[in-house]
Amino acid sequence: MNISKQKVESALTQLTLPGEGKHLMESGAVKNIVVFGDELVLDLVLNNPSLQARKKLEVEILKCIHKEVHEKAKVKINITVEAPPKQEEIKGKPIPGIDNIIAISSGKGGVGKSTVTSNMAVSLAEMGFKVGILDADIYGPSIPTMMDMEGARPLSVNIDGVSKMEPIENYGVKVLSIGFFTQPNQAVIWRGPMAAKALNQMIFDAAWGNLDFLLIDLPPGTGDIHLSIVQSLPINGAVVVSTPQNVALADARKGIAMFQQENINVPVLGVVENMAYFTPDELPENKYYLFGREGAKNLAEDKNVPFLGEIPIVQSVREAADVGRPAALQSNSKIGEAIQSITRNTVSELIKRNTHLPPTQAVKITTMAGCSAVK
Repeated sequence: MNISKQKVESALTQLTLPGEGKHLMESGAVKNIVVFGDELVLDLVLNNPSLQARKKLEVEILKCIHKEVHEKAKVKINITVEAPPKQEEIKGKPIPGIDNIIAISSGKGGVGKSTVTSNMAVSLAEMGFKVGILDADIYGPSIPTMMDMEGARPLSVNIDGVSKMEPIENYGVKVLSIGFFTQPNQAVIWRGPMAAKALNQMIFDAAWGNLDFLLIDLPPGTGDIHLSIVQSLPINGAVVVSTPQNVALADARKGIAMFQQENINVPVLGVVENMAYFTPDELPENKYYLFGREGAKNLAEDKNVPFLGEIPIVQSVREAADVGRPAALQSNSKIGEAIQSITRNTVSELIKRNTHLPPTQAVKITTMAGCSAVK
């Protein structure tokens, strides 16, 4: 009994690789066919590394050869797995028209991170810069309230034939927030991937136009959203906000460590101390350190990062945030001057960073055994 090589090739055209849409001969998986009388040796190269896929293909080939070529053919199948090189998803691409991206972060919630973000943005706008805010606090967006934008809905605009979201603008600041797409009493119950997808849409599907600064209001902690942001965007620098108390400082320390991690390597522009002290109106010369004294300043010195300034506990700051009129608009007040000073210091540190350090590289993140890992 002699086996015909042509019959073998014809038989293999009846088998299709899963996901290929081509038969075995057309797909190029068959690298060699050797016939010795009633013996047949097939050399295959597959892209699917799973053992189950290989075994299934072997069974199908045996059945096909025995049916179409000869029922007593002796078949040996050699399968080599050669997985194609993984195409890395393009991440970290800069947004056209945006010169500088600053992440505003805090290790702990409730320390005034969004207050600092909104006031710094308004202060930059008052200085004549073009500014935007991306509210990345998916689960607790507060920027719409602080910027007097509650109930606003972004419109769709056509940019070069592509539909884009147009940010809402107030006080000279462009804003996009998940809060624009949810009801005030609606909880955002999303897993990490869904939140990351929403963020990517607000980042790359938005008509930001030309901006000198895009401030990103990050959620508290060091989690999925933070990794998604540093993976999606080359961030110029980060500002960490903390109160002076030890509980907040411990979390702020972790936030600084996250940005300074070797494979993330986002320069920390500095630390802002919020709720630094309280001065009653009737005793304007007195300072009461309700949460501790100079804790964030000492943290900055300990971590060798700049101290950008302090914001006292002032009732007008809270009132201004609640009514959507940032305190930075009170430019001649003490609180307005404090915010302006912090903003100027931040810009100064950013200029140093851009002068002396190379551009920030986006983080590459892989998924391993269901967990995110930073390369």
